[in-house]
Amino acid sequence: MNFKKVAMMSIAVLGIIFLGCQGLKSYSEDELGLRKTTLFNENATIEAYDYSGKVAGESMLIERAFENAPPMIPHSTEGMLPITKDNNACTSCHLPDIAEAVGAVSMPKSHFYNFRDNVDLQGQMDDSRFNCVICHTTQVNAPALVGNNFKADFRQDNGNVRSNLLDVLNEGLK
Repeated sequence: MNFKKVAMMSIAVLGIIFLGCQGLKSYSEDELGLRKTTLFNENATIEAYDYSGKVAGESMLIERAFENAPPMIPHSTEGMLPITKDNNACTSCHLPDIAEAVGAVSMPKSHFYNFRDNVDLQGQMDDSRFNCVICHTTQVNAPALVGNNFKADFRQDNGNVRSNLLDVLNEGLK
């Protein structure tokens, strides 16, 4: 291809890009983000929302957002935080041996497996799993910040309330 043709094509492409960008709407810094205020000061209003005030055992189970998603905490965590290795109120109800007796959701098998070393811990919780609220969050009664029409597609009948992550983790790998 000669230089003249390359130059003409480049000008045409730049012209198309320029004309295409003319219809784009620009936004001020006050319109960016979810908080809809300037990004240059930190005087944001923080709303007080009602996190589920029900105590553990009195609340309704919240379905998972997608297959093997960490479940939401459907009850108040007041008095349960902070969680440490030596002080974890969650395990007093959610360890498999206890959960069924108290009607709680049992921790899945994946919490008793060391993925770093590929070792089944034979019923002992993996030390990296002690801080439950890293993955599990409490549900709040608040309006959605953005619209969402996502619909989960669960492959197993009880996938909206149970995990099978350890069973399917390497699915499709050889």
